[in-house]
Amino acid sequence: MIPDRFGPVLAEVAPLAQSFAAAGHRLYVVGGTVRDLLLGGDAFDRSDDIDLTTSARPEEIRACLDGVADAVWNQGERFGTVGARIGDRIYEITTFRAESYTDDSRKPHVVFADDVETDLARRDFTVNAMALEVTSDDPVLVDPHNGAADLAMKVLRTPLSPEESFSDDPLRMLRAARFITRLDLVPVDGLVEAVRSMASRLSIVSAERIRDEFDQLICADRPTTGLWFLVETGLAEQFLPELPAMRLEHDPIHRHKDVLTHTFAVVENVRPHHELPEERRDFDFRIVRLAALFHDIGKPRTRGYLKGKGTTFHHHDVVGAKMTRRRLVEMRYSNDDVAAITELVALHLRFHTYRLGWSDAAVRRYVRDAGDLLAELNVLTRCDCTTRNERKARTLSRRMDELEERITELAAAEELASIRPELDGRAVMEHLGVQPGPVIGDALAFLLEIRLEEGLIGDEAIRARLDTWYSERTSS
Repeated sequence: MIPDRFGPVLAEVAPLAQSFAAAGHRLYVVGGTVRDLLLGGDAFDRSDDIDLTTSARPEEIRACLDGVADAVWNQGERFGTVGARIGDRIYEITTFRAESYTDDSRKPHVVFADDVETDLARRDFTVNAMALEVTSDDPVLVDPHNGAADLAMKVLRTPLSPEESFSDDPLRMLRAARFITRLDLVPVDGLVEAVRSMASRLSIVSAERIRDEFDQLICADRPTTGLWFLVETGLAEQFLPELPAMRLEHDPIHRHKDVLTHTFAVVENVRPHHELPEERRDFDFRIVRLAALFHDIGKPRTRGYLKGKGTTFHHHDVVGAKMTRRRLVEMRYSNDDVAAITELVALHLRFHTYRLGWSDAAVRRYVRDAGDLLAELNVLTRCDCTTRNERKARTLSRRMDELEERITELAAAEELASIRPELDGRAVMEHLGVQPGPVIGDALAFLLEIRLEEGLIGDEAIRARLDTWYSERTSS
């Protein structure tokens, strides 16, 4: 018996089902859609795309979509996939497949299959290897690998042997971490052992595919279980070796047995928007999660950080930022992502350099340094507090509250978001009667220091200060 909650999806795909049935093809809702509908509750997001598989070949799929779909695209046709939009819903319809990687290939070699059972056998995990036929008289659940039972028992298994499945597509080893985390599944022993023995095979997968899969893991509500799976099976060593390196570094400051435990705690502290009040959602969640993961990457290289001195903080920031940039570039993150995450890592200890209270000058410098990443830096700073010392935690939280209050106060008076000298370059040249050259840059730097330290002092006062500075410069 198909649960009633399948009804809305079945109604949506009915026009497609009728078109494929009329042409003599079978059509199945497949994979994550079936899994999430079986889970019930909010597991199936009504905005999600719907995946289908069919006996029809790509050219036959396009024929069946004619007159049914509002838009059709075929960029994935060489892999057997045709995309379509009907109303607001996106569908991906794929011919039954039996694909595998060769030993040194970064792309799957696609072979079409003639039955749904073969297609399901080549899927990653049993909980995703279920299909619902919609071209039969009554919807039929096809579950040859007992995925529904595994879902109910919270077990993660592969349809075929894990060695065969991971050899077909090594990215599945990384994907296992995501499903362990997202669905709270426990991998069977054979799966874990296969990942440990085959982790190096991940090297044939493109950096872009690894990045995209890792992003989905890091953005899961509670990613820690999956992150530990990466470290303990050796997968992290293949594309993010800094993680296991942090595990070896003791972290007495936060009273964790190692820096990695603290790092994962900070990642978990960055909560997704749907868990936060609306006024706390003005930050890029994915960027802050990644910055949290990388924020202490430099600690194993800068053991002096334990002294807590400003100079070691700065050294730790610089080393960490360089390491972060190199790793993100290797994982093919966009230039914008690399710049933002690296900057947050470089700035994440800036808050702790102001120990004597938040003077106007300190607030201006903090805001100036953060720039467009102010909201993200504030979230990361708060989340970096994982101490079990309640008194210390309250103190840090109160200091962060004070900083945000001071930012709000000064922002109202001084346009903190765009801190710049009180005179621009043209005004400096006109006032001093000089031509473009190094002196203008030096003058602007001098004026910016006044702005940061003293705020806006007025046109007459700033010009007088500029005159004094220029007179001393030219006479020396």
